[in-house]
Amino acid sequence: MSGETGYRSVFRDGLFAGKRIIVTGGGSGIGRCTAHELASLGAEVIITGRKQEKLDTVQAEIIEDGGSCATSAFDIREEDAVKATIADILKDGPVHGLVNNAGGQYPSPLEAISTKGFETVLRTNVVGAFNVTRELVTQSMKDTGGAVVNITADFWDGMPTMGHSGAARAACDNFTKTAAVEWGRFGVRVNSVAPGWVASSGFDTYTDPQVKAILPQLKNFVPLGRIATEAEIASAIVFLLSDGASFISGASLRVDGAGSRFSPMFPPQGAKNSESYQGFHRYTLPKLLGGEN
Repeated sequence: MSGETGYRSVFRDGLFAGKRIIVTGGGSGIGRCTAHELASLGAEVIITGRKQEKLDTVQAEIIEDGGSCATSAFDIREEDAVKATIADILKDGPVHGLVNNAGGQYPSPLEAISTKGFETVLRTNVVGAFNVTRELVTQSMKDTGGAVVNITADFWDGMPTMGHSGAARAACDNFTKTAAVEWGRFGVRVNSVAPGWVASSGFDTYTDPQVKAILPQLKNFVPLGRIATEAEIASAIVFLLSDGASFISGASLRVDGAGSRFSPMFPPQGAKNSESYQGFHRYTLPKLLGGEN
């Protein structure tokens, strides 16, 4: 199904044939792109999120492209809902992979973040991932094995104006490493992908004028001289789910063009020869970066 008229994946056709993979937060951005690539490679994808309408749109896209996609709308922060949903999904067979992509945050200095806001971001970005993974492991993967990929961020040196998200992403990375050790005995691999700046639909959700002014300039702080496409993040996720990564577990993969290594002692020198990989045939550039949609 992948190719000139569909998703242009770098991976071989049928790579995930017969596999069922859950992608949380699959209604937009990196989750949507990843779901499309997995479906193009033969997976039966189950996309989840809180808004059924967004899931329905992505499901229709994938089915139109010839792929298989189911949806499930629930809140990953609610333990009972997670338990019931995973049990329902497993009625149709085992799940072989999980992408914990659902998340969210908002720009704010620490002193302006309320306790409720801080807790909400932690519950969304790490508690939710824990809930879904634990239930999938205890209800199924402890018997079948599987692969889990958690989506984090560049939190290692702190995340000024995103302190709540940085704390949550750091916690999720530590959860990744602990889970890889504890659940390795079940044949469950757990890794994380830490995207740098990505030209995703999330760019258009920011309303603060200062933030909107900064985002188009982010490429100037990346040694490769640009920001990532959604497809460049998705391909890293797909690799970690694949058999080619069968001995990789407990790893944190930075996909950021060396942006996390930026140093004022050696600022970008005018990068060249760095071309974006764009496999997603339905991708639209964010309005903030000059897109029309």
